Amino acid sequence: MKDAGKTSTRSSGREVLRLAVPSILANITIPLVGMVDVAIVGHVSDAVGIGGVAIGTMLFDLLYWNFGFLRVGTSGLTAQAYGQGDMREAVGIFKQTGFIAGCSALMVWALQWIFLWAVMAFVPCTDAVGAFAREYFFIRIWAAPATLGLMVFKGWFIGMQNTVAPMVCDILVNVVNMVASYVLAVHTPLGMMGVAYGTLCAQYAGLLVACVLLWARYGRIFREHWRETALFRGIRKVFRLSGDLFVRSLCFMAVYVGFTSLASNYGDQQLAVSTIMMKLFMFFSYFVDGFAYAGEALTGRFIGERNGKELTHTVRVLFRWTVGVGLLFTVLYVVSGDLPVRMMTSDVSVIAASQPFLPWLALMPLISCLAFMWDGIYIGATAGKEVRDCMIWAAAGFVVAYLVCAPWCGVQAIYIGYFVHLLARTVYLSVKWKKTRAESLKVGD
Repeated sequence: MKDAGKTSTRSSGREVLRLAVPSILANITIPLVGMVDVAIVGHVSDAVGIGGVAIGTMLFDLLYWNFGFLRVGTSGLTAQAYGQGDMREAVGIFKQTGFIAGCSALMVWALQWIFLWAVMAFVPCTDAVGAFAREYFFIRIWAAPATLGLMVFKGWFIGMQNTVAPMVCDILVNVVNMVASYVLAVHTPLGMMGVAYGTLCAQYAGLLVACVLLWARYGRIFREHWRETALFRGIRKVFRLSGDLFVRSLCFMAVYVGFTSLASNYGDQQLAVSTIMMKLFMFFSYFVDGFAYAGEALTGRFIGERNGKELTHTVRVLFRWTVGVGLLFTVLYVVSGDLPVRMMTSDVSVIAASQPFLPWLALMPLISCLAFMWDGIYIGATAGKEVRDCMIWAAAGFVVAYLVCAPWCGVQAIYIGYFVHLLARTVYLSVKWKKTRAESLKVGD
């Protein structure tokens, strides 16, 4: 093992910030898109419109999160190739995951009607909310090639220790999305459906920019290695990791889609409240994800270099930053009260109904930050089996906690289940890390 690696321990903090800050800047715009969509509909419509956006968004979360392995798998594998200095392998990974993304997009288009029918059959909602969600879905589905392709580009850039390119893509996509959604929804006859068309336009704009950035910076290594990298050579490793990450995504869906679906059982108002609360939960996660992306890149790189000393130091630095961000957001949520909810909707009844759930908003950063950070580290280690098993246990915890608590606390049981799943992820991955680290480096501690 090369403990005397290419990067001194003193520089780890700077490396973490170099990779994390661009991702954080980009991620800030991601929750703003969802918030703007909900806010646009919330101000031009009512709880039915908010619920329709919630169900429509949930459909795409369920669909695309199952393909999350395209980003996270590409990131970890590419980072390890980068650490080994093997650019031929890095190009091969891009070619293989890009091929999988293209096939996946065609499959999504072919199965869109079956998918929509199957999911909506199990999502209880009013006719008005269901009609809105279906129309929204059939517009946004045409962005599938761009959405899945961008996952590959983003993962590959991060693996190459470049978080600036994904930042440019994300900011462009999200700014175009916000502007186009507002203009089309408020100033054209499309009305509320303008938010769906805005997303469609933004995704293809982002894919075009990603292609330009790739060629501008990495065109030389692609010209050198594209022909000599076989599409199917070594693809078994990609499929094996992708399979584990696919199961992980299904478990994520059991939690996040379950959160929205269960809330819909308590009426349109509680669905609207739960939609807003989840948007606010995720707002924090996008900040921590910046450090998780840095964890993916650096963990994979130092494992590729067999640099155990630098890996250990970097993990410590990552967790110091993550806990600090968690503390900051807890303070902000406590001080702001119901102001975040008021920014999302002007419906007085929805604001009033959100009051009993505000304590969860304050607790969420501290409870979730460690789980999010561990995810990034394990993905960089390409420890697919561990993150798969972790999410199986976490999803089971969500379901059991809800079933146990629902009879005596009603809708609050959904939030209890969500936080149980976060704790399960943190505990499981913390316990497994020493063994995973040793196996990844092929040496013991």
